[in-house]
Amino acid sequence: MPSRFTWRGAEYRVTAVLHAWKTTGPCSHGSGELYVRRHWYTVSVEPPGVMTLYFDRQARQSRRPKARWWLYTLSAGTLPNGDGKS
Repeated sequence: MPSRFTWRGAEYRVTAVLHAWKTTGPCSHGSGELYVRRHWYTVSVEPPGVMTLYFDRQARQSRRPKARWWLYTLSAGTLPNGDGKS
């Protein structure tokens, strides 16, 4: 979990993890095993707000690393200008 990150030019600091969970998916090679695919977090952030972030698990690719952290949802008023508008 990053302690801070930048989204749309504004820096956010994670102040608390409110909820954490994992989602699984089947093996892509047909073995029948389940693998953790995503780690999800609902966090409170400063400037004040609540966001849901997730981390995509993936095999390491030396040539082209992919983005792994994503913003999924944010509460009203969490946008950089603080009024809920982009």
